[in-house]
Amino acid sequence: MEKMRKVLAVCFAVAFMTVLSGPAQAGPIVIKYSHVVAENTPKGQMATRLKELVEQRLAGKVVVEVFPNSQLFDDDKVLSAMLLGDVQLAAPALSKFEKFTKRLQIYDLPFLFRDMAAIDRFQQGPQGQELLQAMTGKGLIGLGYLHNGLKQMTSNVPLRVPADAKGRKFRIMQSDVLAAQFEALDAVPLKAPFSEVFTLLQTKAIDGQENSWSNIYSKKFFEVQPYITETNHGVLDYMLVTSVEFWNGLPDDVRTVLKECIDEAIVHNNKVSEAKAAEDRAKIAESGRTEIIELTDAEREQWVEAMKPVWKRFEGDIGAEMLDAAVASNKN
Repeated sequence: MEKMRKVLAVCFAVAFMTVLSGPAQAGPIVIKYSHVVAENTPKGQMATRLKELVEQRLAGKVVVEVFPNSQLFDDDKVLSAMLLGDVQLAAPALSKFEKFTKRLQIYDLPFLFRDMAAIDRFQQGPQGQELLQAMTGKGLIGLGYLHNGLKQMTSNVPLRVPADAKGRKFRIMQSDVLAAQFEALDAVPLKAPFSEVFTLLQTKAIDGQENSWSNIYSKKFFEVQPYITETNHGVLDYMLVTSVEFWNGLPDDVRTVLKECIDEAIVHNNKVSEAKAAEDRAKIAESGRTEIIELTDAEREQWVEAMKPVWKRFEGDIGAEMLDAAVASNKN
């Protein structure tokens, strides 16, 4: 009996000490960052930079795991996975958010922005910042914009005037605006994942596609497309997003530092993007694998006139005031 009392006393003592010391320290918060491009692209370098900053400033509290090249999810599935908690960060192209909000369609409108400086002015202004919150009711929150540059058209045939695109098949992202853009040219838009584009081009299942210089170079599209028309007709930017549930569930101090890391990584991305667009264009030109067609002012104006009616078609979804703000951003 005496022995039993001693055993019980030890058990009570252990239990009491456990209560006093509290539960065992939880492990760090793991953030899975899924994206679809190569690590040497601006977005790939942004993800690497964010991982480094988090390791420096939130060591032991947060770990960022980066999954490039669609290793986890492609951009058509990543947002659903995010809402299920399977991934915490992603940066899909702005076109990918169409099923969550129609307002972001503004970024797909052809020839809306004159250059990247105009895009920056709009995105950092009140309307651009407002659009980061456009999906909170659907469970997603935007944390910032990542640049990849202006889009060019690649093709099996020379594209100098809109009539050259007639009847040709072009891969597009999941976007009604981009579909309308090519339909305005009497071309055939084909929605397909980014990971399939090279094969579609190589096998001539499609005639062309639109993309930034960075993506055209890093994914070797220029090796299977004999012509690139320098149209600068649209912007290929991304929105870094997370789920509202995950973001609001972070401890306040962690969220504050993480947002600072994200902001710095985005600045890094956008600097890299600007430099890389010029660098990759030069590499493509030097390769001799494709011809870069530079449009005359008169030729470019034909493209503008052919595509501009697309603006009016989507004005109701986007909002006239939002469109006016975008147009105004073209003025210094």
